[in-house]
Amino acid sequence: MDQAERLRNIIKAGSIAQQNKPMARVITVTSGKGGVGKSNTAINLAIQFRKMGKRVIILDADFGLANIEIMFGAVPRHNLCDLIYQGKNIKEIITWGPMEVGFISGGSGIAGLSNLGKDYLSYIIQNLTELDAIADIIIVDTGAGISDAVLEFLVASGEILLVTTPEPTSITDSYSLIKALNRHPRFSSEDSQIKVIANKVETQNEGNTLFNKLNAVVSRYLKIPVEYLGAVPQDSQLSKAVMQQMPVSLQAPSAKSALAYEMIAVNLMNMEKTLSVPKRGMAAFFSHIISGKKH
Repeated sequence: MDQAERLRNIIKAGSIAQQNKPMARVITVTSGKGGVGKSNTAINLAIQFRKMGKRVIILDADFGLANIEIMFGAVPRHNLCDLIYQGKNIKEIITWGPMEVGFISGGSGIAGLSNLGKDYLSYIIQNLTELDAIADIIIVDTGAGISDAVLEFLVASGEILLVTTPEPTSITDSYSLIKALNRHPRFSSEDSQIKVIANKVETQNEGNTLFNKLNAVVSRYLKIPVEYLGAVPQDSQLSKAVMQQMPVSLQAPSAKSALAYEMIAVNLMNMEKTLSVPKRGMAAFFSHIISGKKH
């Protein structure tokens, strides 16, 4: 029995045990280049979901950079590597930030997941399954760009939020990311929905124009659907909040950027009713990454 088959059996056993339990909605936030506001987007959407009464956990999968903990002003005692290699359970590696938004630091040991034995895999999957009982929504904040690690997270996700800005390089890099994702042997536009957020725009029209430019080339050359979620304006109050290590949605809830994040969160919740991609839960999400095969 090979690694992938063992993992499928573990997932199948876990799925039977979880049949009558809810699965979390996994939303992955990404960008074609750094510095476009990806982690800010992840954090502020998490806060907006909390304001709606949803339980939220962020997985900081931008390994080595620790953006989430810096923006939250919180230092985690443990990370995902401690779950994998030190025997910690899932609750022990969650750090709680503002408004009881949980976050998990990824650490740097994910690359070795595919080499783990059956007992390790079983332990990890069982713990990750517990996240579905702890959270309604899990936001995965990936690294920027088109590295193999980023693409693996995106392929595993049913919902991908692509953050871009009006800068020509950002639009070009966003297209390159979608192109690389489309070329991935396990990507399917039927299994993964790509939704675009226009960040750092001067006007709503600029956001619409940005999306139309990106959508035009994606539709012409890649022929895969992308949706427009909305725009977040340039905002000095957001910059101030970042400097003070607080989400703008908490520090200045009436700021124009905070109101934009609120609207995007509302749009996402409204879309949940019509999602063509079923909720997978966190165990299935990670099984996809670990095995390198669809389940």
